[in-house]
This record gives sequence, structure tokens and C-alpha cells, in this order.
Amino acid sequence: MAAVDLATHPGHLARRLQQAHYLLWNTMVSEEITSPQFAVLNALVAEPGLDQRTVGERVGLDRSTIAEVISRLDRRGLLHKERDPRDGRRFLLRLTDEGLRTHRKLTVRTARMNQVFLAPLSAEERTVFFDLIGRVADAAEGLRDPAGPLAAQG
Repeated sequence: MAAVDLATHPGHLARRLQQAHYLLWNTMVSEEITSPQFAVLNALVAEPGLDQRTVGERVGLDRSTIAEVISRLDRRGLLHKERDPRDGRRFLLRLTDEGLRTHRKLTVRTARMNQVFLAPLSAEERTVFFDLIGRVADAAEGLRDPAGPLAAQG
């Protein structure tokens, strides 16, 4: 049997992109704050007072992952939780002053990192790239749905 061309396998290419992103993130943005943690900070800048479940939905993290990310950001003093006065089972999340400062600093660094990451593409190609990768990512989110296309294969 002949070897397959991994350049035609989206998972292989996605893994290579993720490795490059991880390397750039750690060298240009932060060794302490991860990309998913930054996404949570960013979501709370955009919409202060969201609950944990909603933040997870906004940034595409599952329940156990968002719980761990929130816990780490809380321990670092970057966000605080307050009990929802309308539903005592929920906590509302807000960034602390230090969380806001960290977000501001990392936003500048992520912009520079993205310029390096996307340097091989022209402005027009970047638009197409974001459209295509966004469509695939959105469709992939549907694969998590218990009634989605994977359930039919059962």
C-alpha cells in the first residue's frame, strides 16, 4: 500500500498550524497566559458579567476545559466570580484591574504575532483563509452535538 499525501489531510495541516501557533504564542505573546485563557479574558472584556457556561460557548471550550481555565485565571487574580443574584447556582465573571491590564498588554502582542503567523498570505488571501477556516471550524462545532452527524454513524 502506498503512503498517503498528508498535505491533503486537514487534520494533519491543522496540527501543524497549531504547533506553529503554539510556538509563536509562547515566544511572542506569553509563556504564562495560554491562548484559551486569553480568549476568556477577551470574552469578558467584550461582555463583562457572563457566566462560566456562556463564556465557554463564546470561546468554543467544553465544560471541563472552561472550568479549569476559569479556575487558573481566578487563582492568578485576573478575574473574580460573584454569585448571580437571580440564580444562586451561577457565578458571574468579571476581570479584575490586573485582568484588564493583562488583556491590554496581550492584545498588542497577539496583533504582532498574527502578523508574523499570516505573513505568507496577502490581504486578500487572509480574507479567504479566515472565511474558509471559519466555515470548517463552525461546522466542526456541530460534530459535538449528540444529535449531530456522528450520532447517525453509531
